[in-house]
Amino acid sequence: MSAPSANDASGTLRVAVLAGGRSSEHDVSLSSAGAVRDGLLARGHEAVWVEVGRDGAWRRDGAGEPLSLTPGRGLLGVDLAFPVLHGRFGEDGTVQGLLEMLDVAYVGSGVAASALCMDKVLFKELMSATGVIPQVDYVDAREALYAERSVELLEQIAALGLPVFVKPAHLGSSVGIVKVTDAERLPEALEGAFAYDPRVIVEAMAPGVEVECAVLGVPRHDREAPSAAAIASTPGEISFAGDFYDFDSKYAPGGMELRVPAGISEPAAERVRALALEAFARAGCEGLARVDFFVDRERVLVNELNTMPGFTPTSVYAKLMLASGVAYPELVERLCRLGIERHSAQRAHVF
Repeated sequence: MSAPSANDASGTLRVAVLAGGRSSEHDVSLSSAGAVRDGLLARGHEAVWVEVGRDGAWRRDGAGEPLSLTPGRGLLGVDLAFPVLHGRFGEDGTVQGLLEMLDVAYVGSGVAASALCMDKVLFKELMSATGVIPQVDYVDAREALYAERSVELLEQIAALGLPVFVKPAHLGSSVGIVKVTDAERLPEALEGAFAYDPRVIVEAMAPGVEVECAVLGVPRHDREAPSAAAIASTPGEISFAGDFYDFDSKYAPGGMELRVPAGISEPAAERVRALALEAFARAGCEGLARVDFFVDRERVLVNELNTMPGFTPTSVYAKLMLASGVAYPELVERLCRLGIERHSAQRAHVF
């Protein structure tokens, strides 16, 4: 099947919705992908369900024999793929690289940006290098280094003060995160995080409220200026019942509440939107992202960037875009058009 023109906003699309995946966020991905499929159908497009099992095998409709993929030969005759995969082996550049080898257009950031943003430490190091993006203080903790120089690493962490948050560097959805309020519990927290990931990030406690901002790409023909490659949503404020914004707060019924717009000053909200676009551009992201912040009065700190956030209509990203005037089915279609546009632009270059 020949790909539609990047500027054709009326043609019916045949989209492979990639769901599941090998990571601990498998079930979250299934929910997000189901919503994407429904959004595509609501806009009159064809959705081809491709489920990635916990074993890593790709199966059409989630059953039967694994799919056989041939480099350069596409995927089930689709126009593009929507990789609604969260976490490792989906959001980290691996699937994006596979889709590049298949020569299939896809939604979201490319290989490099996906890999960079999946690594919380690398993302923070890049943002620090810009000199213009303020962040939460942190320590990079590697399993091999901890085994050799645990005392030195624990001293670096102690300099952050207490409490601190210990996080696997490559996981999302708050999986494996522990809040540590007692220095004697740090070794236990680190060992627990190392069970998920050989690289761990330890972050200082940040005052203020948690604020999130959605970023959405703008098609080239709709841009007011060449630099206007994306828009930022109205910021939203996260409130939750637990001690911190953990997995249960995110996904248990009643675990969190999103307030839109966020209860912050207008200058702080504008700062959030500007920093969200800055982080998105500096990381080389495309299509979409959700950028998370801590806001304390007029002080705004970037925490992290998620290139494929939770994607049901009730997820934070979709709610923020809806509050900014983009309904869910329109959002899903727009992301597909952006993926096709990028693929067409890439083909115009000589490799």
